[in-house]
Amino acid sequence: MSEVLPPRSVLLIVGGSIAAFKAPELLRLLQAEGMQVRCVLTEGGRQFVTPLTLQALSGQPVHTDLFSLTAEQEMGHIALSRWADLVLVCPASANLLARMAGGLADDLAGALLLATDAPVMAVPAMNVRMWEHPATQANVALLAERGVSILQPTCGPMACGEFGAGRMPEPVDIKDAVLAFFRQQQCQAGPLAGRRILVTAGPTHEPLDPVRYLANRSSGQQGFALAAGLADLGASVTLVSGPVSLPAPAGVTFLACETAREMQALVMGNGPFDVAICTAAVADWRPEHEAGQKIKKTGAYDAAPPITLVPNPDILAELSTKGPNRPRLVIGFAAETENVIGNATAKRQRKGCDWIVANDVSPQTGIMGGMENQVVLITPDNVEQWPRMSKADVAKKLAARITVWLSE
Repeated sequence: MSEVLPPRSVLLIVGGSIAAFKAPELLRLLQAEGMQVRCVLTEGGRQFVTPLTLQALSGQPVHTDLFSLTAEQEMGHIALSRWADLVLVCPASANLLARMAGGLADDLAGALLLATDAPVMAVPAMNVRMWEHPATQANVALLAERGVSILQPTCGPMACGEFGAGRMPEPVDIKDAVLAFFRQQQCQAGPLAGRRILVTAGPTHEPLDPVRYLANRSSGQQGFALAAGLADLGASVTLVSGPVSLPAPAGVTFLACETAREMQALVMGNGPFDVAICTAAVADWRPEHEAGQKIKKTGAYDAAPPITLVPNPDILAELSTKGPNRPRLVIGFAAETENVIGNATAKRQRKGCDWIVANDVSPQTGIMGGMENQVVLITPDNVEQWPRMSKADVAKKLAARITVWLSE
């Protein structure tokens, strides 16, 4: 059984700002997250991006004219305003913000914004002087008071050569804001609404000296994908991760750490949780002593310095220990290079967790650090081998299984 996400439909209104040239990239990013996108292009927006570009990318007609007989026949502006789950005004020029605040409806964008009962998010983009002008600030304050979400502009260089606030955030940041909006909605009505779920991810780095450490090849991709998949279903997700190069998923509480002991402190200090999923490749051992200065090699034939290793905290076993704060479901991950099912089954019993997700991370599989995974789900009653698929699809499938288990 798999949980199907509710439709996420975005009506993108492109205003007349030079930042409109980023609209095609934003459109692509929203679609990559599974969102349906339709576009409205204002007269000002048409000076910077063409209807053909947005139509080719969206696969949908681009709406430009309030009095278009064809558009009104196929999907009138009232129906279009009802179609959207979110109206995204991006970029929102100073003029468009003023017209929104004044309730003007003499073009398609204005009429849609008056007719819609969907939430509205505006992304201002303009010259710093225009942004700081009292009229613009008053319009933004009025719109926010009426319930419009305002994604604040960033500070940086502008096309006009000036520097300051008013620059539109990058498309990936706007995409994240839209994702966070939908995930917040799911926290109220999704199948995992009200559930607190912990996900650990990535490697840990155990320092030898100020510049060297012991680590492993974990990229954190599976854990980050799982955190996103659970948030899509409405869970309140806390993601605790070791050092990775991945951006934190939108709408997720992200806590960064470096060592196993730091990860343990964050995990145990932020509970209790309904579900704990330990995908992190926590180092089993750490150097007993961390040198205060870089360990120097003074000669070509210097003997390697002795390194004494001591055990790290066993976070999975600690979470699995019976007690009032034990999560209802504790899931571990087992990265193996041989006898995958046998070793993972023994690990589940030894740690005391409920499920183990095992995979073969031998170099020839390309799984550790790669985009795909092939796992075995081991429970007390069953061993289930899943086909090779993307890590995002593994995350969705496991999130759906967790949802079913919690509902039983």
